[in-house]
Parts: sequence; C-alpha cells; structure tokens
Amino acid sequence: MSGSVVLHPMTGSAQSGGARDDARAERRTRLLAAASVTLSSLSDVVTPLAARFADRGHELYLVGGSVRDAVLGRLGNDLDFTTDARPDVISEILRGWAPAVWDTGIDFGTVSAQFDDHMVEITTFRSDMYDQVSRNPIVTFGDTLDGDLIRRDFRVNAMAVRLLPDGTQEFCDPLDGMSDLLAGVIDTPSAPENSFNDDPLRMLRGVRFVSQLGFALADRVLDATREMAEQIDRITVERVRVELDKMILGEFPLDGVDLLVESGLADRVLPEIPGMKLTIDEHHQHKDVYQHSLTVLKQAVDLETGDPDLVLRWAALLHDIGKPATRRHEDGGGVSFHHHEVVGAKMVRKRMRALKYPKAIVDEVSQLVFLHLRFHGYGDGRWTDSAVRRYVADAGPLLDRLHKLVRADCTTRNRRRARKLQETYDELELRIAVLKEAEDLDRVRPDLDGNAIMELLGLPPGPLVGEAWRYLKELRLDAGPMSHDDAEAALRAWWAERSAR
Repeated sequence: MSGSVVLHPMTGSAQSGGARDDARAERRTRLLAAASVTLSSLSDVVTPLAARFADRGHELYLVGGSVRDAVLGRLGNDLDFTTDARPDVISEILRGWAPAVWDTGIDFGTVSAQFDDHMVEITTFRSDMYDQVSRNPIVTFGDTLDGDLIRRDFRVNAMAVRLLPDGTQEFCDPLDGMSDLLAGVIDTPSAPENSFNDDPLRMLRGVRFVSQLGFALADRVLDATREMAEQIDRITVERVRVELDKMILGEFPLDGVDLLVESGLADRVLPEIPGMKLTIDEHHQHKDVYQHSLTVLKQAVDLETGDPDLVLRWAALLHDIGKPATRRHEDGGGVSFHHHEVVGAKMVRKRMRALKYPKAIVDEVSQLVFLHLRFHGYGDGRWTDSAVRRYVADAGPLLDRLHKLVRADCTTRNRRRARKLQETYDELELRIAVLKEAEDLDRVRPDLDGNAIMELLGLPPGPLVGEAWRYLKELRLDAGPMSHDDAEAALRAWWAERSAR
C-alpha cells in the first residue's frame, strides 16, 4: 500500500518515508504517534473486532472521519470502518460481538452496531456510480481499499488504518490526505467538478468541514463550488438542513457562514444571509448588517456555557434578517429599520419551514428574533414590574437564551455605551431574579383555573371561559399574585362590565 506507515500502538512510534521536508515529516510523525495512542485506548473495542474479521478471512480498516479525527486528537464515540467482507458476512460477525446490531443501511453495504459507548458502522468496500441527476449512487461493492478511498468526498476523509488481530495498526494514505491535513486544506480526491457532479452535497460538506476543523477550501474546490452552486438544488432540503446545522454548530461557525456566502451556496439555500449585506454610502451610514450579525454570532458563542446551542446560534445569526426589508432613509441622513424584529421573525419562520425544521426549533428561533429588541424599551430601568413580568412570560423557557442574545447584540465600539447597556441589562436580570423569588414567574397563570371560573360565573365549557381566563392572566401580569377573594372580586367586576355592554 503506497504511503503506508506501520504504527506500534503501545509505544506510539512510527516509521515513515518520502516526507517533503524535515519539519513536515516531524509533525507527521508526531500526529501519527498521537493517533496511535488514541487508537490504543480503543484496543478493547477494535482488536477483538479485527480478530473476528481475520478469523473469517477478511480485513478491517478504521476509515474516513474517524481516522482524520484520531490524527487531530478529537475522536469521538462514533467509529467508521470499511472491509472487504460483504454485508451479510459483516452482519454475522457483528451479531456474535455486539449486543445491538441493525442493518437498515445494508442495501448500501452498511451494518451498524452499539458496543459499550461506541456507535460502530462497518461498510463493505464500494465503487459507486452516479447518474448526475440525483445524489443517490448506484451501489457497487468493490474489492480494494484504494478503490473505496478514491470515491470519498475529500482527501482528509480518505485515510484508513488497517487493524490487525495482534493489535498492530497500519496507516494507509494512498491519496496523501495527511498532507492536506497538515496544510489545513480541504481538497477532493479527483477533479472537484467531477466529485460535485456526482454528489452536489459535497459542496456543502466542504463548508461544514471548514466550520468544524478551521481548515480552508483548496482554491480549485472553491472555484468549482462557485461555478456549480446551483447544483445544490438537486439535494433534498432535509440533507441541506443537516449540513447547515453541522456548520452552525462547528468550532469555527463564522468561517463556515462566510464561506457559505462567498461560495454562492447561501444564495441557493439561505438567501436571507447574503441579503443582509447592505450598501453603505457616505450620506446614509449605518452598520453593515451582515458583519454585525457575524459579530453577534461570535459573541453568542462566547456566552455559551455548555454544548453548542443550535437555537441560540441560529437566532444570533438571523436576528436582523428583517432589516433589509424595513430599511428607510430618513430626513437628515438617518436610516431606520422600524419593526424589523416582526418582519424578521416571519422571515425566519418561512425559511426554516422551507428547510423542514422541526416545529419546536422554528418556534424558538423565530420567538427569539421577535423578542431581541424588547429590552431596548427598558431605557434606564423605567419598566414597571408588570412590564418585567411580561418580558419573562413572553420569553418563557427561552429566557436564558434571550439574555445571551440581547447581550451578544451589543456590538458598539463606544466602550462607555457598551458598558452602560450591559449594566442596564444586569439591572433587569436582577429585577427578574427578585420578582422570581417573590412570585412564580416561570409559570405565570391566572389566580383562578377554568373550573373555578365556570363555577363562579355559571358558565359551561366554551370560548367565554377562555376569554375570562385570558383576562385573569393579563390581570396577573399587571398586578402580580392576588388572593383568591381578590381574584374572584375582579372576575365578577369584569363579567358584570362585559355583560352590560
């Protein structure tokens, strides 16, 4: 196998040849040694599995993103393998090894299994053909590792590690993906035009890998993506959505979004993002909405306290997409964007529904966009307790995300103004905390439930009960908690006034 390196997992040493220069050879050796140590930690999983394949006369390779991530020191619990064994044989081997095995992908040569904390996918060598109309390949099983690797999307994903039953590992890199990895480049095994004609989703996957890895597209790959961006229309919106989510959740999401726009793909899948690039002239100066939105996204990411937050990140990126549609040049050279949060929320709903996002995500992102300007009515703390309650009630379970979005939306270079905005929001959060301690703000409900309303007013179930319930909820938001007697008295007075109309 050309470009092979024999690794000794217990020592992490490597023997390599043909390196272009000493520095690169040293780094290559260091990365391979680190990968060997990483893979050694999986010996309880991969060595017995390799032995089972060897007993049946077959080879087993860790492959693709699993090898790339092992070299980068970021290997997770999802492990991808390839083998010369046919799918039915893979299934037989796995059923004697893993407690959970399923073959929903067996038509494509893939059998999956759960072993301890690891999700394992093993796929027969493939040599696919594409009709260049859809992205669905005509699956043809292959006989060689080289043939399997060359069909893959990018060279950094076309490396493999042969797993031997004695625990030895052989690094296989016939396409020199390691050089791309060392250079931080995303490039295709063959001409990118051919690769993208076969599967246009690869263009979007390239953007995603830039976001996840912090790499750059090779010039020829970027050029081909620009020329072929319209081919992404062949891909189902569900597959597009998956890649967009992986992009926004990456470690370098700004790089991913910028590339999405620069490549022309955003014009096809999320045109509202490049649509935020507003022309700035000398008479009507304002912030560039696109660059502002990237800054807000970065600051929102910096405020995350746990795993990447899909809803917060999309809301941060899209919070101002209503500005281009609401931009007005005012007398005196000013620019206004009145009600852009309302327009933006509608635009978010329309786009995310078109991409077939789950209803919950559509509702959450659009609600954050709708609410992101509410705080600016707070001024110097002039909100009443009623207004604070409504702020909390309207945000509901999104309150913590709303706090982060509002803080991230402060991008002014005026340090004094920025500090003032943060201090004012600190005060609002403190008022919310005080009210929460005194009241159950997380569940603002009327002081009487539906049954009590029907009994008090002598009403049957129906719209009038809902109307009375909403009146009591508004009263609860305005006045805070009321005693049972006071709530009954208020409801009687409202009903009498309503009946007298």
